Amino acid sequence: MDIILFGPPGAGKGTQAKILEDKYGLKQLSTGDMLRAQIAAGTDLGLKAKSVMDAGELVSDEIVIGMIKATINTAEAQKGAIFDGFPRTEAQAIALDNMLESCDRSLAVVIEMQVADEELVERIVKRAEIEGRSDDNVEAFKNRLAAYRSYSAEVLPYYKAKNLHQLVDGARGIDDVTINLCQILDDLS
Repeated sequence: MDIILFGPPGAGKGTQAKILEDKYGLKQLSTGDMLRAQIAAGTDLGLKAKSVMDAGELVSDEIVIGMIKATINTAEAQKGAIFDGFPRTEAQAIALDNMLESCDRSLAVVIEMQVADEELVERIVKRAEIEGRSDDNVEAFKNRLAAYRSYSAEVLPYYKAKNLHQLVDGARGIDDVTINLCQILDDLS
C-alpha cells in the first residue's frame, strides 16, 4: 500500500510515518533522506544528485523519481511506501503516478494532516527547545509554511480530482491521529 502523508511542517507527519511503518511494515520515503543516502552510498543517482547540489541547483524530478523507484523496488518497501515531502508539484505527482504504474503499484490514499497555523507555531517552538533544530525558528518556519501552502495548492487538487484525498485533524493528540490514520488504512486493506 503506497500512501502520501501531506501536511505543513510541524503537523506530525514524521511521527505518524514512523508509527505506520512499524504497524503496517511500510517504508517511509523522505526525499531528503534518500538523496543523502544515495550520495553517501556513491550510487550513480547519488553522484548525479551531488554534482547538481554542489552547483547550487535543485535536483531534477527525474533524479528524485529515479531514487524513489530504486527504493520502492527494495525488499523493505515491498509492503508499501509512505511518501513524506513529495510530490510538491503537479508534474511530480504525475511522474510519481507513472513511475508507480511502471512498477505495478499505485497510490492508495493521500492523507492531509490539517493543523491550524497557531498550533503549528507552538509545536515548532517546542520542538526547537527539545531537539535544537536550527530550522525550527519562527521566521524559518513561516517561510516553510508559505512554501507548503504554495505547493499544496497545486498538488492537493490533483489528488482530490482522483478521489484519493482524505483529511485528518492533525491538531489532535498523537494517539488520536494514529487511530484516525489506521482507520483510513484499515478501510483500504
